[in-house]
Amino acid sequence: MDSADVTDRLSELTSWHSDWAGLRVGVLGLGKTGFSVADTLVELGAEVLVVAQRAEPSQVQLVEVIGAGLVLDETLDAPPAELVSLEPELLVVSPGFHPDHPVLVWAAERGIPVWGDVELAWRLRDKVGAPAEWIAVTGTNGKTTTVQLTATMLVDAGFRAAPCGNIGIPVLDAIRDPQGFDVLVVELSSYQLHSISSMSPYASVCLNVAEDHLDWHGSLDAYIAAKAKVYTNTKVACVYNKSDARTMTMVENAEVVDGARAIGFGLGVPGLSDFGVVDGILCDRAFTDERRIAALEITTVTDLVLRGLAAPHIVANILAACALARSYGVPIDSIRRTLEHFELDHHRIELVAEFGGVSWVDDSKATNAHAADASLGAYESVVWVAGGLLKGVDIDPLVLSRASRLRAAVLIGVDRSDLRNAFARHAPGVPVFEVDDTETEEVMSAAVRLAATVAQPGDVVLLAPAAASMDQFVDYGDRGTRFAQAVRDYLGGGAADQHDAPPTH
Repeated sequence: MDSADVTDRLSELTSWHSDWAGLRVGVLGLGKTGFSVADTLVELGAEVLVVAQRAEPSQVQLVEVIGAGLVLDETLDAPPAELVSLEPELLVVSPGFHPDHPVLVWAAERGIPVWGDVELAWRLRDKVGAPAEWIAVTGTNGKTTTVQLTATMLVDAGFRAAPCGNIGIPVLDAIRDPQGFDVLVVELSSYQLHSISSMSPYASVCLNVAEDHLDWHGSLDAYIAAKAKVYTNTKVACVYNKSDARTMTMVENAEVVDGARAIGFGLGVPGLSDFGVVDGILCDRAFTDERRIAALEITTVTDLVLRGLAAPHIVANILAACALARSYGVPIDSIRRTLEHFELDHHRIELVAEFGGVSWVDDSKATNAHAADASLGAYESVVWVAGGLLKGVDIDPLVLSRASRLRAAVLIGVDRSDLRNAFARHAPGVPVFEVDDTETEEVMSAAVRLAATVAQPGDVVLLAPAAASMDQFVDYGDRGTRFAQAVRDYLGGGAADQHDAPPTH
């Protein structure tokens, strides 16, 4: 089949009920996403070959059970012979593969289309009846909190809704759920958006944009272009961040469905079609018939303080989630009730312990400079535990902007030299300690001991690494868990406010 015939066939594959039988597909990657792709395609009758660099024995067995082929190649520096022999009509790639990966370069040279799991899921979303609407969420930071909160608001209002996508539940698993949903709240990374072409969400948001994943995209412009795709073909509401001009420009330039509205959110007074804050009251001035003269009260900053949800970047995420939920018809009273019980995910500005006037906070999910900046901005005096894999991002602006808040810094991870040099250039007065390369089990114990030597009453010892975790830890969750355990061990094994713990300075 020549490339024109393949293109024609793929253009017709827009439904679960299309004829996918016999389609030759290479699946790159065998993580949670890769397996969901392979499992789905085999169910549809496609001929599937999974190509991966590594796999757990249980994964190998699962691939065999479902009836797909599997090639393991530790280097994968060229397309394996089995993939070449397959003559694939389509590649479905997991997010971890860079666009310049040798297998993807090979595919491009041969005109083989490349999709991601989200593109495939969008085409297959009608498996269990009327397709669920999609609410699409992206941004450099805050995606998971916004997705979880939006989904919770929808469920509390009586809709069948679920969070999925980059949040951990593959979207292909969600669209195959036999119960079906009214709406899916889909967290989308820039990797996933890069390979999307068909999606038409009900509502969409890009929460913010800052330098991140430049090693994957190659440039900031390419990263921004990928994020902007979240708004393409949006049907009802394009939600954007009023304090981030890039997101506003994305909406202005997006090709959307006629009638889609632009809805802003921000921490200031809301405009006619915005969500914002007036005198400490979070307000909806978008979804009310009286928005020219009044706004609907959602909650107060004081109430959010009591819930541990008052950090400025968290308030912004709450406003974005409110905008998305309101666009789908969630009543304002229901949103208020949701905010009375919602809790942040673990490792997101999570208070681990308090003793001697010092708070220990786990924000391990701050895996880039933008997230760490927001976290540092929430506290007045910080002993900052930072470092890991910086992913090609310039850390200097962060150190320069937040130096005045820092009591000291404790550096971990393989890219410590970049951080060390940034402090030397921009914050020479801030004491800097380093945890030398050591075993994973000892990293956080050493970091906590160093932080405790300088922390004073009123300080926050903050793990907000501004970096990825895979140099020394399984993931950001493992990193945060080890930090929390090290804190508890140092304080004598107790919880917050333990009175017989040793002093922290």
